[in-house]
Amino acid sequence: MSSNQVQTLVSMIVYMAVVVGIGFWTMKQANNSSAEYFLGNRRLGPWVAALSAEASDMSGWLLMGLPGVAYWFGLSDAFWTAVGLAVGTYLNWRLVSHRLRAYSIVADDAITLPDYFSRRFKEKRPVLLLIASLIILVFFSVYVGSCFVAGGKLFSTLFDANYQLVMIIGAVIVVLYTLMGGFMAESISDLVQAIIMILALAAVLIAGLASAGGIGAVISNVKNIPGFLDFFGIASPTIENGVQAISEEGAPVFGAAGAYGFLTVISTMAWGLGYFGMPQVLLRFFAIRKASELKRSRRIATIWCVLSLAFAVFIGIIGRALYPVQLHTTSEAENVFILASQTLFHPLFAGLVMAGILAASMSSSDSYLLIASSAVSVNFYKNVLHKEASDKQVLRISRIVLGVIALFGIIIALDQNSIIFNVVSFAWAGFGAAFGPLVLFSLFWKRANRAGAVAGMLGGAVMVFFWKFALKPMGGVLGVYELLPAFIFSSLLIVVVSLATAKPSKEIEAEFDTARLQSKAALQ
Repeated sequence: MSSNQVQTLVSMIVYMAVVVGIGFWTMKQANNSSAEYFLGNRRLGPWVAALSAEASDMSGWLLMGLPGVAYWFGLSDAFWTAVGLAVGTYLNWRLVSHRLRAYSIVADDAITLPDYFSRRFKEKRPVLLLIASLIILVFFSVYVGSCFVAGGKLFSTLFDANYQLVMIIGAVIVVLYTLMGGFMAESISDLVQAIIMILALAAVLIAGLASAGGIGAVISNVKNIPGFLDFFGIASPTIENGVQAISEEGAPVFGAAGAYGFLTVISTMAWGLGYFGMPQVLLRFFAIRKASELKRSRRIATIWCVLSLAFAVFIGIIGRALYPVQLHTTSEAENVFILASQTLFHPLFAGLVMAGILAASMSSSDSYLLIASSAVSVNFYKNVLHKEASDKQVLRISRIVLGVIALFGIIIALDQNSIIFNVVSFAWAGFGAAFGPLVLFSLFWKRANRAGAVAGMLGGAVMVFFWKFALKPMGGVLGVYELLPAFIFSSLLIVVVSLATAKPSKEIEAEFDTARLQSKAALQ
């Protein structure tokens, strides 16, 4: 290992030691009760709630997947994805946060999303609870895998190390501090990691612009690539033998610009719909200490989201100007942030900057592991199998399940050629379509009932798979992002089935009115 690599490694080890230290610091409180372990006993401040929600949401996708898309395809795909996510972030905090916090308390103090669905519709048989828990297990296993891929790519690229080995080491570190500290540990560490992520993005953006000679020089370098800077066109790298072709003059070869019409823009912006169903974000609404602080959290989260997404997109564009032929495949393009950090900074500072990638993947995977383990330990073990289980038993089962889910994530991440953007987009669609419509209808439509909820949740999840693997490959109109049609299908099912079946009970309607009034009072 070279001297530069050693210095970079030292910086990253210091960072990881701080994160694990947070787990030790919160360990005693986390073991007091399952409510403390899974929800921090509803005492997150506005800054922690906002930034931990955003950091856990973005994952390594923000520093690797999104810049990689901009580097490979140009502005349009990355830009419209970012716009959809920024709008979705604002609307989720504006429309959902205060209502969901109030309703989670009114609905018998629910501490998980499946628990909320079940108690909101007063289930006697836990069908919604079990379906929601199963969906969380399936899609969070995929999500955890994508985070481990990001960490593995980072260390294998930096230190010429075996990908599988360093990926597993990174996964073990995440599991360690999540096991110890629970929700409060990962929320506080996510706050730190959100700050590191945005500072790292800003540092690479500024240094990249300076190295490229300014924004004018960047535009001059990439403007001749067909479709690269278009909002309604997309660059088409010419692929030969699995990699991008290089001309005799040493320049990357591109074909004619691809079409990027109105339907594609709407499809891409549909990423924003996913926020309404993201458990890792919605739980922060449950956990904030005062509903009156949600307004401040909304502003913090929205500003952080807009800035970080903009920085990530521009890093990909600048990367194509600085390193036009160094990254040869879609998978390699996701290393543009790493390459820029290595070449633009001193090794010690580069290590701190690239800790942003580690921060992104760790802040997400810890949330995913915790939520997925709660789906089994609280929703299935305590609420179905063993209703008299003590908090200690629930916590013990949770930690066992967390380890098992991490193992599945490691298995998914064994392929180092996995494209993070594609993996994340599928899991995002799954949660967005299965949970998003139901969250909205459960909060804003009194007539929604349990039958409609079951139909909408199942229909949304199944449609994601059906559209992705059966319809989307046909192309044309069917080539839209699977979240959009699945979200619409789920919404229609909730409405149609609810109207075709019995009205909710007076008790459910009374609770709906109570939650609505409480959330309204919190805004005043």
